[in-house]
Amino acid sequence: MQRARLVVLRISADSPAAQLKFKQQHQLPYTLLADTDKKVADAYGVIKEKNMYGKKVKGIARTTFVIDGQGKIARVFENVKPEGHAEEVLAALQTQK
Repeated sequence: MQRARLVVLRISADSPAAQLKFKQQHQLPYTLLADTDKKVADAYGVIKEKNMYGKKVKGIARTTFVIDGQGKIARVFENVKPEGHAEEVLAALQTQK
């Protein structure tokens, strides 16, 4: 039985330079992608109205997408909080087999 290959990508509106600094600072082993024009965020529907210091603004809602081997979205985690999220996604992947 062949084991499925896992690819982890992080996409944000930060510049490539900011992405590199973040990757080095946190010693991340995966690829970071810059979406400075927010075209990917818009395509995935994660630009939402948010409340920032009492003002309504448009921003990117932290979201995780699990995409299967056929390129289809298998699972979506919305309103993600960093603490414990990696474990949550890993558990979901293990039950999805």
